[in-house]
Amino acid sequence: MPRRTRRTDGGTPTGRAARPQRRKDVLHGRGGERGESFRCVGCRLDVPLRAPGTVHRNHCPHCLASLHVDARIPGDRASQCRGRMVALSLSVRADGEWLVIHQCLSCDELSVNRIAGDDNPLPLIRLATRPLGDVHAPVRALLTL
Repeated sequence: MPRRTRRTDGGTPTGRAARPQRRKDVLHGRGGERGESFRCVGCRLDVPLRAPGTVHRNHCPHCLASLHVDARIPGDRASQCRGRMVALSLSVRADGEWLVIHQCLSCDELSVNRIAGDDNPLPLIRLATRPLGDVHAPVRALLTL
């Protein structure tokens, strides 16, 4: 399915005004109650649910680790896997927005998550420069030409 293009005039390609993200009522606490934070599976720090730049907090801002909780729609929390997800790489949209690519260690599914405004820049830069540290990458790139 092709990605919808964003327009600079605030509308969509069909001429309608763009809808803001809807806040979903996500239950993070023990026993299914509403919580204000969650515990990271990677670094074990408490992570607040509110984040600048996104409505659906889905990864730790310190180590970028996540849980496989969303199935198809961000914030739906409908996945049955609940496996640990590690950050593999970064991707950048045409409008300059950075995305973290996660892979589930249980089912090997890939997911793409928007970065939040309070994410630690050091792990993000490490992910972005990881291909540059591979000494064999230029050789493989030349061999594919």
